[in-house]
Amino acid sequence: MTLPSLPFPRCSLGWAFAALLVLPAPASAERADRSKPLNVEADAGRYDDVKQVGTFSGNVVVTKGTIQIRAGRIEIRQTPEGYQAAVATAAPGKLSSFRQKREGVDETIEGEADRIEYDSRSDTVRFIGHAVVRRYRDGNVADETAGSVISYDNSAEVFSVSGGSAASSPANPGGRVRAVLTPRDAAASAPGAASAPPLKASPALGERR
Repeated sequence: MTLPSLPFPRCSLGWAFAALLVLPAPASAERADRSKPLNVEADAGRYDDVKQVGTFSGNVVVTKGTIQIRAGRIEIRQTPEGYQAAVATAAPGKLSSFRQKREGVDETIEGEADRIEYDSRSDTVRFIGHAVVRRYRDGNVADETAGSVISYDNSAEVFSVSGGSAASSPANPGGRVRAVLTPRDAAASAPGAASAPPLKASPALGERR
C-alpha cells in the first residue's frame, strides 16, 4: 500500500525532556526521503481515507526512500498538508527498528526500541524504551548510544539521549546513558579497519536483548 506524499520544507523541533547527553551528527539524513511516497507492507491493515489514519499489524514494514521502519504494529497519520507521522510498536518480546541512509556519505543510522515515533513535519525520530541507536560507517559500527529515550533531529543533526531506570534501559546499569564514539580519522586509520567484515543482515534484528 502506498500513501501519497508531498515535498516538505525543512524545520526543526526541540523535544521537552531532560537530556543527559547531546551528540552532534556528522551529516544530514538523505534529503530525497522527504519527498518520497510512503509504502506499507503488513499481514493486516485498515486505512481511513476520511481521517487519513492507517493502522497496520503483523510484521509491518514501512519504507519511505531510504527510511525503513519495522514493527509488530504501526499507526500512520497524514495531515492535510501532506506531512506523515508513524508510531511503531514492537511485537511481544521484540523491538521495533528504524534505518536511514545519511546524505552524501557511506553512513547509515540504525536504531531499535519498544516504540518508535517518526514525524516528517519536524523531521525527527524518537526511540522510547530499551533504546539503542548505532551509526554504521562503511558497513562497520562507528558509534553506539543507549538510553531510555533517544531523540534524533535530522534538521539540527543532533541526538539527544536521556537515561532512565534499569528496567527501561537494561543495557545501562543504573539507568545511565552510555555512548561509544569513534573518531572518523581514527576509524579510518585503525589497524585492521580495512579488513573488518561488512555489515550483514541478521535474522535476530529487532529481538529484545
